[in-house]
Amino acid sequence: MFRKVQVALVSPLVLAWLAFLYNLSSTPDGRPYQPPPSAIETSKQPESSTNAEFAAHVEQLKKKLPSADFTILIQPPFVVIGDEPAEAVKQHSENTVKWAVDKLKQDFFSQDPRDILDIWLFKDGASYEKNALLLFGEKPTTPYGYYSSGHKALIMNISTGGGTLVHEIVHPFIEANFPACPPWLNEGLGSLYEQTGEVNGHIHGFTNWRLPGLQAAIKANTVPSFKYLTSLDARRFYDDAKGTHYAQARYLCYYLQQRGQLI
Repeated sequence: MFRKVQVALVSPLVLAWLAFLYNLSSTPDGRPYQPPPSAIETSKQPESSTNAEFAAHVEQLKKKLPSADFTILIQPPFVVIGDEPAEAVKQHSENTVKWAVDKLKQDFFSQDPRDILDIWLFKDGASYEKNALLLFGEKPTTPYGYYSSGHKALIMNISTGGGTLVHEIVHPFIEANFPACPPWLNEGLGSLYEQTGEVNGHIHGFTNWRLPGLQAAIKANTVPSFKYLTSLDARRFYDDAKGTHYAQARYLCYYLQQRGQLI
């Protein structure tokens, strides 16, 4: 079961968090993890019944591929589908998807998502917008990618990098392990791993592009209290055009990580 993060929303934490943020730099303090070839393991085969489910799922996917350019790879609990060259799709599947799944399960999650989920990796913005509309009947509202629980799919413009992919991988695991997870923690943990690597064998989030905007909001006194942030339902959390809720939630998780209190 997902280990709940318990935060004491009292003034000492607020003051410590503010001081901590003022001393941070938005330059990432680590490089995205790239496992050496010897560290990449072949995906373990699921049980026989699951093998059959994956095989049937792949056969159904083949019928709806937009073109012959797509490669399909089983990477439990996901199926990865991409229209880059096959070797590039394989690298994303192993170096990003498998790595993220292994590390997230090591520290946070005991249960896989209940259903087989598809990860669509579109090679560029044009492919992403065209095929999202073709396959799912909707035009993306973000240039990077998103998770759709309704379509049981992660839909990604992989040309923008793997950070959003790791972010979105967090969400179906949250659903499976912590169904009542509040939006601040769901998005805080997901966005923590937009800039991610490995430290001492564990997944680790680094500072990223969300920091300068948060620091500016702090100086302008427009950041809400932790009590308010953690009380928000999904509608109110996402009704934030400036992204302050995301940034505040991310750097609360980052603060806890740096203090050794996130896991």
